[in-house]
Amino acid sequence: MARTVTPLTDSKCEAAKPRDKDYKLFDGQGLFLLVKPSGVKTWRLKFTRTDGREGLATFGNYPALGLKAARDRRAEALELLAHGQDPIEAAKLAKIEAANARTNTFEALAREWHATCSRKWSPGHAETVLRRMELHLFPTLGARPVADLKARDLLAPLKAAEKRDTLELASRLRQHVTGIMRMAVQAGHIDSNPANDLQGATATGKVQHRPALPLERLPELLGRIEADSGRRLTRLAVTLTLHVFIRSSELRFARWEEIDFERALWTIPGDRQPIEGVRYSHRGAKMATPHLVPLSRQALELLVEVRQLTGRLDLVFAGDHDHWKPMSENTVNKALRRMGYDTQKEVCGHGFRTMACSALVESGLWSRDAVERQMSHQERNSVRAAYIHKAEHIQERRLMCQWWADYLDACREQFVTPFEFAHRGEDAGNVVTIKRKV
Repeated sequence: MARTVTPLTDSKCEAAKPRDKDYKLFDGQGLFLLVKPSGVKTWRLKFTRTDGREGLATFGNYPALGLKAARDRRAEALELLAHGQDPIEAAKLAKIEAANARTNTFEALAREWHATCSRKWSPGHAETVLRRMELHLFPTLGARPVADLKARDLLAPLKAAEKRDTLELASRLRQHVTGIMRMAVQAGHIDSNPANDLQGATATGKVQHRPALPLERLPELLGRIEADSGRRLTRLAVTLTLHVFIRSSELRFARWEEIDFERALWTIPGDRQPIEGVRYSHRGAKMATPHLVPLSRQALELLVEVRQLTGRLDLVFAGDHDHWKPMSENTVNKALRRMGYDTQKEVCGHGFRTMACSALVESGLWSRDAVERQMSHQERNSVRAAYIHKAEHIQERRLMCQWWADYLDACREQFVTPFEFAHRGEDAGNVVTIKRKV
């Protein structure tokens, strides 16, 4: 007959004094309090494993783990046994999962994702992404295990950005979160990506295209540039921007060593030597690969004038006060405002690219690939890009850039459409006849 065990009480547990040897105070159903000579009192559970062997589980020390808490642990262990699970193995697994949860936090995985992606990013972009996560994701998600995160948790920082009407930021954050959680799936931390359900969860802003003048207003623009009262170097910068239609940073950070006057070719490197104290001065061509800019006769004449002003310096368009720094990023747009243009609604320096691209396409003369390469656009079709990434179309682009410069000259007095200019007769004095013979 089984021995009847009188359940323990808190007072009995508290009153238990150490002896010369270990002894036990039983509470029933295998639970007992082991009292050691040192005075330490430990809760243990004696049970039979699923394979018939004897098992002994340790719950914790009294009084940190009270009588009621020890009984709760016993109940949990007996329930596991009833379902064929070993309490000791379950406890080990729980410890491993808890350790993994502490290690596999959102911030830890986000930084791992960032380190991986940074290998293909520019240093400036990598810094921007990390700063964005530190400001907007880590405060709410950083310390949480990725396994605990649901779509509603990931949505919270996105909604906060949306509420501040920073819709572009919300979109960027969603991209980052999706990439981080995708890595968590690939590493086996979670089974599915809850960030996939964030698509369309926040509002999107209307795409704002850079303002550009209709081509019909080219005579007016050229006249205003010619009459501009600003400093000569600024006027040359605006005019050259219109002729070569490159991006602002590509122009501002240009060095004289990049320009080959003999070959009439400007090679914009993928990145440049940074200038101390000048933000983003490492930027070269946007796609981080060298970009070739054929120079028309008119563009070369403009650069010869610029060389008279800054030829002794490293920078083509040096600043007015500190010659080792480039001109301000607002120089071209400020000049356009001085000429009477609203750079938010009418035209800005970047809008020159739109105007040139529009004219080149409307002319009907040039292949899509040549125009795209001259605009330094990235091919979105990865398969197509694999075949054409080395096809520079440089000879066609030389003709194209000269045609654009000639077209600007033709529009100085009176507007002519790109198509009309492209289809003038052989005595028109432009590059079209050469193009047709090619």
